Amino acid sequence: MTTPRVLVVVPAHDENRACRSRSRRCARRPPAWTCWWSTTARATGPCGLRARRRAGALARGQPRRGGALQTGFRWAYAHGYDIAVQLDADGQHDPAYLPALLAPVREGRCDVAIGSRFVAASGYRAPWTRRLGMLLFSGVVRLALGRAIADTTSGFRAYNRAVMRVCQHDFPKDFPDAPLLIALARRGFRLDELRGDARTQGGAVVLHPRKQLYYPYKNLLASLMALIRRPV
Repeated sequence: MTTPRVLVVVPAHDENRACRSRSRRCARRPPAWTCWWSTTARATGPCGLRARRRAGALARGQPRRGGALQTGFRWAYAHGYDIAVQLDADGQHDPAYLPALLAPVREGRCDVAIGSRFVAASGYRAPWTRRLGMLLFSGVVRLALGRAIADTTSGFRAYNRAVMRVCQHDFPKDFPDAPLLIALARRGFRLDELRGDARTQGGAVVLHPRKQLYYPYKNLLASLMALIRRPV
């Protein structure tokens, strides 16, 4: 079997402490993998665009997290990559689990592999408010698709080339979580959830209280739109 070309897309904002660790781990990647940083426009310090480029990384800037991730997918598709991996910069997920995440996509068993924090015991412990939101959106996805996905907000996913092609033009610009999964499943893409060992965040951004209210509102609205919109 030909070794697939893999682009690891790391959307970053201000996860400065985690960015240093993530940089070192991505530097130990296999030759067929490329690490590509896509930062939000306000990212500073080790996560910032200039810092990423000085470190020799492929890097681009976008105003929002979804836009940052979509930019990475567009770059991967244009440059002939077979699989794109979303690996959030907050340090939750260990890149050592990448081969296990890639396996079902590489073997054609699914189109999107989700590295879940909840299908097996892990070191991740979410605050109760965040866990409540995760349960809410897991329920939304279950109602929309008729199947359960335990970790709809996972920042550790692998997407095949067919999915990348669709994501060129149809992608949530703010939060590519539950709405993206609903949209992809309605297009007929196969989703699989597997263990993606995680730990409690050490360098994550803490959302402003207003954004903590905006996130569920925006995600619910986007999930509803993904459900009622006809796939094209």
